[in-house]
Amino acid sequence: MGICEDRVCIVTGAGRGIGREHALMLAAQGAKVVVNDIGGEMDGSGRSTGPAQDVVDEIVAAGGEAVANGDDISTWDGSERLIRQAVDRFGTLDVVINNAGILRDRMLANMTEAEWDAVIQVHLKGTFGPSRHAAAYWRDKVKAGKSVDGRIINTSSPSGIYGNVGQTNYGAAKAGIASFTIIAAKELARYGVTVNAVAPAALTRMTENLGMGQADDMTKAMLSPRWIAPIVTWLASAESSGVTGRVFDVTGQQLSVAEGWHRGPTEDNPTDDPAQLGDVVRRLVAEARPNANMLGYDEKPTE
Repeated sequence: MGICEDRVCIVTGAGRGIGREHALMLAAQGAKVVVNDIGGEMDGSGRSTGPAQDVVDEIVAAGGEAVANGDDISTWDGSERLIRQAVDRFGTLDVVINNAGILRDRMLANMTEAEWDAVIQVHLKGTFGPSRHAAAYWRDKVKAGKSVDGRIINTSSPSGIYGNVGQTNYGAAKAGIASFTIIAAKELARYGVTVNAVAPAALTRMTENLGMGQADDMTKAMLSPRWIAPIVTWLASAESSGVTGRVFDVTGQQLSVAEGWHRGPTEDNPTDDPAQLGDVVRRLVAEARPNANMLGYDEKPTE
Protein backbone atom coordinates (compact mmCIF):
# COMPACT_ATOMS: atom_id res chain seq x y z
CA MET A 1 0.00 0.00 0.00
CA GLY A 2 1.50 3.30 -1.09
CA ILE A 3 0.78 6.70 0.45
CA CYS A 4 -1.32 7.64 -2.62
CA GLU A 5 -3.25 4.39 -2.92
CA ASP A 6 -6.31 4.84 -5.19
CA ARG A 7 -5.92 8.62 -5.35
CA VAL A 8 -6.69 9.98 -8.82
CA CYS A 9 -3.95 12.37 -9.89
CA ILE A 10 -3.48 14.57 -12.94
CA VAL A 11 0.05 15.61 -13.88
CA THR A 12 0.43 18.17 -16.66
CA GLY A 13 3.59 18.22 -18.73
CA ALA A 14 4.24 14.65 -17.59
CA GLY A 15 5.78 13.23 -20.75
CA ARG A 16 9.34 14.14 -19.87
CA GLY A 17 11.58 15.52 -17.14
CA ILE A 18 10.15 16.49 -13.77
CA GLY A 19 6.54 15.70 -14.71
CA ARG A 20 7.47 12.21 -15.83
CA GLU A 21 9.12 11.54 -12.48
CA HIS A 22 6.00 12.79 -10.68
CA ALA A 23 3.77 10.44 -12.67
CA LEU A 24 5.99 7.40 -12.16
CA MET A 25 6.38 7.91 -8.41
CA LEU A 26 2.68 8.63 -7.89
CA ALA A 27 1.82 5.41 -9.72
CA ALA A 28 4.41 3.49 -7.71
CA GLN A 29 2.67 4.80 -4.57
CA GLY A 30 -0.70 3.49 -5.75
CA ALA A 31 -2.19 6.50 -7.55
CA LYS A 32 -4.20 6.36 -10.75
CA VAL A 33 -2.55 8.88 -13.04
CA VAL A 34 -3.71 11.00 -15.94
CA VAL A 35 -0.53 11.77 -17.87
CA ASN A 36 -1.02 15.06 -19.72
CA ASP A 37 1.46 16.24 -22.34
CA ILE A 38 1.10 17.74 -25.82
CA GLY A 39 4.52 16.36 -26.74
CA GLY A 40 5.86 19.70 -27.92
CA GLU A 41 9.34 21.10 -28.17
CA MET A 42 10.93 23.11 -25.36
CA ASP A 43 9.58 26.34 -26.83
CA GLY A 44 6.05 24.92 -27.06
CA SER A 45 6.04 24.25 -30.79
CA GLY A 46 4.92 20.94 -32.30
CA ARG A 47 2.76 18.14 -30.95
CA SER A 48 3.16 14.40 -30.39
CA THR A 49 1.23 11.76 -28.45
CA GLY A 50 4.42 9.78 -27.94
CA PRO A 51 5.85 11.17 -24.66
CA ALA A 52 2.59 10.91 -22.67
CA GLN A 53 1.82 7.43 -24.00
CA ASP A 54 5.36 6.24 -23.26
CA VAL A 55 4.92 7.19 -19.59
CA VAL A 56 1.52 5.49 -19.47
CA ASP A 57 3.00 2.33 -20.98
CA GLU A 58 5.77 2.36 -18.38
CA ILE A 59 3.26 2.73 -15.54
CA VAL A 60 1.01 -0.02 -16.87
CA ALA A 61 3.97 -2.35 -17.43
CA ALA A 62 4.84 -1.91 -13.75
CA GLY A 63 1.30 -2.86 -12.72
CA GLY A 64 -0.14 0.62 -12.28
CA GLU A 65 -3.11 2.47 -13.77
CA ALA A 66 -2.72 5.44 -16.08
CA VAL A 67 -4.20 7.12 -19.12
CA ALA A 68 -2.70 9.61 -21.56
CA ASN A 69 -4.14 13.05 -22.28
CA GLY A 70 -3.00 15.38 -25.06
CA ASP A 71 -5.10 18.44 -24.32
CA ASP A 72 -3.56 21.90 -24.33
CA ILE A 73 -4.00 22.99 -20.73
CA SER A 74 -3.25 26.60 -21.58
CA THR A 75 -6.71 26.81 -23.15
CA TRP A 76 -10.01 26.96 -21.29
CA ASP A 77 -11.58 24.04 -23.18
CA GLY A 78 -8.44 21.90 -23.05
CA SER A 79 -8.11 22.20 -19.28
CA GLU A 80 -11.81 21.46 -18.84
CA ARG A 81 -11.52 18.29 -20.95
CA LEU A 82 -8.53 17.19 -18.88
CA ILE A 83 -10.49 17.40 -15.62
CA ARG A 84 -13.48 15.69 -17.19
CA GLN A 85 -11.36 12.83 -18.52
CA ALA A 86 -9.97 12.08 -15.07
CA VAL A 87 -13.45 11.97 -13.53
CA ASP A 88 -14.97 9.98 -16.39
CA ARG A 89 -12.15 7.44 -16.47
CA PHE A 90 -11.53 6.93 -12.75
CA GLY A 91 -14.77 8.15 -11.16
CA THR A 92 -13.32 11.03 -9.18
CA LEU A 93 -10.43 13.47 -8.92
CA ASP A 94 -8.15 14.01 -5.93
CA VAL A 95 -5.00 15.78 -7.12
CA VAL A 96 -4.00 18.25 -9.83
CA ILE A 97 -0.27 18.79 -10.36
CA ASN A 98 0.35 21.77 -12.64
CA ASN A 99 3.77 21.15 -14.12
CA ALA A 100 3.60 21.95 -17.85
CA GLY A 101 5.92 24.66 -19.10
CA ILE A 102 7.98 26.08 -21.94
CA LEU A 103 10.94 28.44 -22.26
CA ARG A 104 11.47 31.39 -24.58
CA ASP A 105 14.33 33.19 -22.86
CA ARG A 106 15.38 36.61 -24.07
CA MET A 107 16.80 39.79 -22.54
CA LEU A 108 13.99 42.27 -21.91
CA ALA A 109 15.09 44.82 -24.52
CA ASN A 110 14.98 42.11 -27.19
CA MET A 111 11.93 40.10 -26.10
CA THR A 112 9.07 39.92 -28.55
CA GLU A 113 5.40 40.13 -27.71
CA ALA A 114 4.95 36.53 -28.90
CA GLU A 115 7.73 35.30 -26.59
CA TRP A 116 6.11 37.03 -23.64
CA ASP A 117 2.57 35.89 -24.45
CA ALA A 118 3.47 32.23 -25.08
CA VAL A 119 5.28 31.78 -21.77
CA ILE A 120 2.60 33.56 -19.72
CA GLN A 121 -0.10 31.53 -21.51
CA VAL A 122 1.43 28.12 -20.84
CA HIS A 123 2.69 28.68 -17.31
CA LEU A 124 0.20 31.06 -15.73
CA LYS A 125 -3.01 30.34 -17.63
CA GLY A 126 -1.95 26.70 -17.81
CA THR A 127 -1.99 26.67 -14.01
CA PHE A 128 -5.22 28.62 -13.72
CA GLY A 129 -7.28 26.48 -16.12
CA PRO A 130 -6.89 23.01 -14.58
CA SER A 131 -7.02 24.50 -11.07
CA ARG A 132 -10.19 26.42 -11.80
CA HIS A 133 -12.08 23.47 -13.30
CA ALA A 134 -10.89 21.15 -10.53
CA ALA A 135 -11.92 23.70 -7.89
CA ALA A 136 -15.43 23.89 -9.37
CA TYR A 137 -15.65 20.09 -9.39
CA TRP A 138 -14.65 19.89 -5.72
CA ARG A 139 -16.93 22.76 -4.72
CA ASP A 140 -19.92 21.07 -6.36
CA LYS A 141 -19.00 17.79 -4.72
CA VAL A 142 -18.99 19.42 -1.27
CA LYS A 143 -22.29 21.14 -1.99
CA ALA A 144 -23.73 17.72 -2.84
CA GLY A 145 -22.79 16.54 0.65
CA LYS A 146 -19.72 14.51 -0.29
CA SER A 147 -16.33 14.74 1.34
CA VAL A 148 -13.25 16.08 -0.47
CA ASP A 149 -9.56 15.68 0.33
CA GLY A 150 -8.22 17.52 -2.70
CA ARG A 151 -4.79 18.78 -3.65
CA ILE A 152 -3.45 21.32 -6.10
CA ILE A 153 0.32 21.32 -6.45
CA ASN A 154 1.77 24.04 -8.65
CA THR A 155 5.21 24.53 -10.14
CA SER A 156 6.95 27.82 -9.49
CA SER A 157 10.70 28.30 -9.97
CA PRO A 158 13.76 29.88 -8.35
CA SER A 159 13.59 32.25 -11.33
CA GLY A 160 10.18 33.38 -10.14
CA ILE A 161 10.77 33.68 -6.42
CA TYR A 162 14.41 34.84 -6.56
CA GLY A 163 14.92 36.15 -10.11
CA ASN A 164 17.12 35.20 -13.06
CA VAL A 165 18.51 37.34 -15.87
CA GLY A 166 17.01 36.71 -19.29
CA GLN A 167 13.75 35.31 -17.93
CA THR A 168 11.41 38.24 -17.33
CA ASN A 169 8.57 36.32 -19.01
CA TYR A 170 9.24 32.98 -17.30
CA GLY A 171 10.06 34.57 -13.93
CA ALA A 172 6.95 36.76 -13.98
CA ALA A 173 4.79 33.71 -14.71
CA LYS A 174 6.45 31.67 -11.96
CA ALA A 175 6.16 34.50 -9.43
CA GLY A 176 2.49 34.75 -10.37
CA ILE A 177 2.10 31.04 -9.74
CA ALA A 178 3.58 31.43 -6.25
CA SER A 179 1.06 34.17 -5.42
CA PHE A 180 -1.73 32.20 -7.07
CA THR A 181 -0.86 29.30 -4.76
CA ILE A 182 -1.13 31.37 -1.60
CA ILE A 183 -4.45 32.93 -2.56
CA ALA A 184 -6.02 29.73 -3.89
CA ALA A 185 -5.07 27.99 -0.64
CA LYS A 186 -7.09 30.55 1.30
CA GLU A 187 -10.08 30.23 -1.03
CA LEU A 188 -10.24 26.45 -1.32
CA ALA A 189 -9.66 25.50 2.33
CA ARG A 190 -13.43 25.57 2.89
CA TYR A 191 -13.81 22.71 0.41
CA GLY A 192 -11.15 20.45 1.92
CA VAL A 193 -8.54 21.33 -0.70
CA THR A 194 -4.92 22.27 -0.03
CA VAL A 195 -2.81 24.24 -2.48
CA ASN A 196 0.98 24.22 -2.43
CA ALA A 197 3.81 24.75 -4.90
CA VAL A 198 7.33 23.59 -5.54
CA ALA A 199 10.16 25.70 -6.97
CA PRO A 200 12.41 23.01 -8.41
CA ALA A 201 15.97 23.15 -9.68
CA ALA A 202 16.81 20.08 -11.72
CA LEU A 203 18.72 19.08 -14.82
CA THR A 204 16.19 18.67 -17.63
CA ARG A 205 16.01 19.69 -21.28
CA MET A 206 14.64 23.07 -20.08
CA THR A 207 17.78 23.83 -18.04
CA GLU A 208 20.46 22.48 -20.37
CA ASN A 209 20.79 25.85 -22.11
CA LEU A 210 21.30 27.57 -18.74
CA GLY A 211 24.72 25.96 -18.38
CA MET A 212 23.56 22.86 -16.50
CA GLY A 213 24.06 20.64 -19.54
CA GLN A 214 27.85 20.84 -19.00
CA ALA A 215 27.63 19.59 -15.40
CA ASP A 216 29.78 16.63 -14.36
CA ASP A 217 28.23 13.23 -13.65
CA MET A 218 28.06 13.77 -9.89
CA THR A 219 26.25 17.09 -10.30
CA LYS A 220 23.89 15.57 -12.84
CA ALA A 221 23.02 12.81 -10.37
CA MET A 222 22.45 15.35 -7.59
CA LEU A 223 20.21 17.45 -9.84
CA SER A 224 18.24 14.59 -11.33
CA PRO A 225 14.53 15.45 -11.71
CA ARG A 226 13.70 12.36 -9.68
CA TRP A 227 14.56 14.28 -6.48
CA ILE A 228 11.60 16.60 -7.04
CA ALA A 229 9.03 13.79 -7.07
CA PRO A 230 9.12 12.75 -3.37
CA ILE A 231 7.84 16.06 -1.96
CA VAL A 232 5.21 16.33 -4.70
CA THR A 233 4.06 12.75 -4.04
CA TRP A 234 3.85 13.44 -0.31
CA LEU A 235 1.90 16.64 -0.92
CA ALA A 236 -0.48 14.62 -3.11
CA SER A 237 -1.15 12.14 -0.31
CA ALA A 238 -3.70 12.24 2.50
CA GLU A 239 -0.81 12.76 4.94
CA SER A 240 -0.31 16.37 3.80
CA SER A 241 -3.75 17.67 4.76
CA GLY A 242 -2.33 20.11 7.35
CA VAL A 243 0.03 21.85 4.92
CA THR A 244 -1.28 24.51 2.56
CA GLY A 245 -0.28 27.82 1.00
CA ARG A 246 3.44 27.04 1.00
CA VAL A 247 6.13 27.10 -1.66
CA PHE A 248 8.83 24.44 -1.31
CA ASP A 249 12.26 25.15 -2.79
CA VAL A 250 13.63 21.83 -4.04
CA THR A 251 17.21 22.05 -5.31
CA GLY A 252 18.37 18.56 -6.07
CA GLN A 253 18.49 16.74 -2.74
CA GLN A 254 17.92 19.92 -0.71
CA LEU A 255 14.39 20.70 0.49
CA SER A 256 13.44 24.08 1.93
CA VAL A 257 10.33 26.12 2.64
CA ALA A 258 10.59 29.38 0.75
CA GLU A 259 9.70 32.43 2.84
CA GLY A 260 7.75 34.99 0.85
CA TRP A 261 7.46 38.75 1.00
CA HIS A 262 7.36 40.27 4.48
CA ARG A 263 7.14 43.92 5.51
CA GLY A 264 10.67 45.08 6.27
CA PRO A 265 12.11 48.23 7.87
CA THR A 266 9.40 50.89 8.13
CA GLU A 267 9.27 54.64 8.53
CA ASP A 268 6.13 55.95 10.23
CA ASN A 269 4.82 59.28 8.94
CA PRO A 270 7.53 59.95 6.32
CA THR A 271 7.75 63.45 4.88
CA ASP A 272 5.29 64.43 2.17
CA ASP A 273 8.02 66.35 0.39
CA PRO A 274 9.59 64.06 -2.24
CA ALA A 275 12.73 66.20 -2.25
CA GLN A 276 13.30 65.23 1.40
CA LEU A 277 12.49 61.53 1.00
CA GLY A 278 15.89 60.39 -0.26
CA ASP A 279 17.50 59.97 3.17
CA VAL A 280 14.52 57.96 4.43
CA VAL A 281 14.54 55.59 1.45
CA ARG A 282 18.30 55.06 1.58
CA ARG A 283 18.14 54.24 5.28
CA LEU A 284 15.29 51.77 4.80
CA VAL A 285 17.09 50.05 1.94
CA ALA A 286 20.31 49.84 3.98
CA GLU A 287 18.44 48.26 6.89
CA ALA A 288 16.49 45.81 4.74
CA ARG A 289 17.57 42.28 4.04
CA PRO A 290 19.03 42.09 0.49
CA ASN A 291 17.22 40.24 -2.25
CA ALA A 292 18.09 36.58 -2.60
CA ASN A 293 20.34 35.13 -5.26
CA MET A 294 19.25 32.18 -7.43
CA LEU A 295 20.12 29.77 -4.61
CA GLY A 296 17.75 31.59 -2.26
CA TYR A 297 20.44 33.11 -0.09
CA ASP A 298 21.16 36.81 0.53
CA GLU A 299 22.75 38.42 -2.49
CA LYS A 300 26.21 39.66 -1.60
CA PRO A 301 26.58 43.37 -2.33
CA THR A 302 28.88 44.24 -5.20
CA GLU A 303 32.13 45.94 -4.25
